[in-house]
Amino acid sequence: MALVSVHCYPLPKPSFLTTPHSSVSAGTPPLRRVITRRGTRRSLQRCLCSQYAGEREPPDSPQQLERLFSNLNQATMKHDPGSLTSAIFLVAGTTVGAGILAIPAVTQEAGFLASAVTCISCWLYMVVTGLLVAEVNVNTMCELGSGGVSLVSMAMRTLGTSGVRTACLSYLFIHYALLIAYVARSSDIITNSLGIPLWESATLFSLAFGGICYFGSQRLVGAVNGFLVVGILTSFTSLVVVASGNLQWSSLLEANFAAAPQSIPIIALSFVYQNVVPVLCTNLEGDLSKVRTAIIAGTAIPLALFLVWDGVILGTLPGIAGGSNVSDPLELLRSSNGIVGPIVEAFSFLAIGTSYIGFVLGLSDFLADLLKLPSDKNKPLPYLLTLLPPLVLSQLDPEIFFKALDFAGTYGVLVLFGVFPAAMSWSERYSDKLEAPVPPIVPGGKFTLGVVMGGALFVIVSEIIKDIMHLQGLH
Repeated sequence: MALVSVHCYPLPKPSFLTTPHSSVSAGTPPLRRVITRRGTRRSLQRCLCSQYAGEREPPDSPQQLERLFSNLNQATMKHDPGSLTSAIFLVAGTTVGAGILAIPAVTQEAGFLASAVTCISCWLYMVVTGLLVAEVNVNTMCELGSGGVSLVSMAMRTLGTSGVRTACLSYLFIHYALLIAYVARSSDIITNSLGIPLWESATLFSLAFGGICYFGSQRLVGAVNGFLVVGILTSFTSLVVVASGNLQWSSLLEANFAAAPQSIPIIALSFVYQNVVPVLCTNLEGDLSKVRTAIIAGTAIPLALFLVWDGVILGTLPGIAGGSNVSDPLELLRSSNGIVGPIVEAFSFLAIGTSYIGFVLGLSDFLADLLKLPSDKNKPLPYLLTLLPPLVLSQLDPEIFFKALDFAGTYGVLVLFGVFPAAMSWSERYSDKLEAPVPPIVPGGKFTLGVVMGGALFVIVSEIIKDIMHLQGLH
């Protein structure tokens, strides 16, 4: 088969007599500009791919694939379509981070059955919020006429200045806190393995993975993420096989649903990937069908890992499920089985590596947009601002960070990736001042958006009340 050829056809004028299920609907409001990843702006067209080179098919051809714009490789000057497989690996790698190591500790009191229900519910919730971010992101790209649109531009367009300030503070706090955690934990692993000082380990990790993000192409970053995800699956399988030798199946049926809500902030933090959704939308050329597939498939992999991981830990250690007397089940498992230790270290390092790449890409794009830097090529300043603070702060007292990390999981994640996506989508869909060229990809209208915002606010208020009662108890 010959190489794919790319042609852009102007959309016909809107007509309200067409069916909503047609592949190229004339009823879809025409977009305003063609958006090129690294190019100029011009009047809007929708780009359609022909399957065979040199074949210019009419716009109603069923063989054509719809996308919003075309990415151009500046080195080869050829069309550079994003890889759906790489996008799935990016989402999965970003999601599978250090949070998985904390899940057994926060779910032990609830037991596996109750925590499994909570985990699946949080997964569905975070999938919906990610799709809402993608929807608003693509509509913002249509209006602004540029790719690489971050949460700043999305919040400014939909929620105004106050929304931008709140989003910026939450976004920066969450990302820097998690990056500090990743650098600190990875430096511990490297130091234990190589015997070098912590600061050298932290510098080595930051330079290696930060360099991949800055110098690497989309294809290289995708390949590295794919390799790391395969390594995660391999080490995870080995860990499950070794640790499940003493699995007590009856322990998996224990459930304390009253204790399940307290694990929601950490589980929600473990499913954070929304920071790379703007990157996905740009890499996949605004094709929301591909973005939806990448989000659902990319988060389903961590969901399966979380459930199996939690089941093995809670079902292997007798007396841990349903109790709160063990602060760190993973440490108990390490001490009871000498083979588990190196496997856990390998799994932790690979999981941290994938998340680190995703968070660096997301935060650097965010800072570039915040600083109003052009997106035609990589700029060193956003990457320096992304990599240096976590490198420095990870060498300070870790107790301060872990307290901040708990606060970030409780409030920051549920605000930024819970309330905000629904609020932005509500403003975009139901405001007379905004246009939404792309039809909604999350069904349910105001009811769904209300449930998303209400659920996050309920958990946040509950945690605030609990913290206040805890502080009163101390005095």
